[in-house]
Amino acid sequence: MKALRLPLIAIVTAFFLALSGAGAFAEDGQAKDVEMASVTVNLNSATAEELAEKLVGVGEVRAREIVQYREEHGPFSSVEQLLEVKGVGMATLDKNRARIQL
Repeated sequence: MKALRLPLIAIVTAFFLALSGAGAFAEDGQAKDVEMASVTVNLNSATAEELAEKLVGVGEVRAREIVQYREEHGPFSSVEQLLEVKGVGMATLDKNRARIQL
């Protein structure tokens, strides 16, 4: 019976260590989310470089398309208007809604 007890203790200990590590990671992740949510960018004045840097899921090409859309159609009047830019979908908009200013 002793032979079974040691592996079981090791498994239980490993389980609790993993849980405590996951808790710390979740707290770090939450802190990062709060920090990232405080980053804002103005759709009507930001450069393509700023858009690519500050918006999640928006690279240089998409950022240039946002600027081009703004130049062709005038300033954005709503955040939802960003959906009219080729390649920007609802998922990208939802990830960035808190970051966008007009």
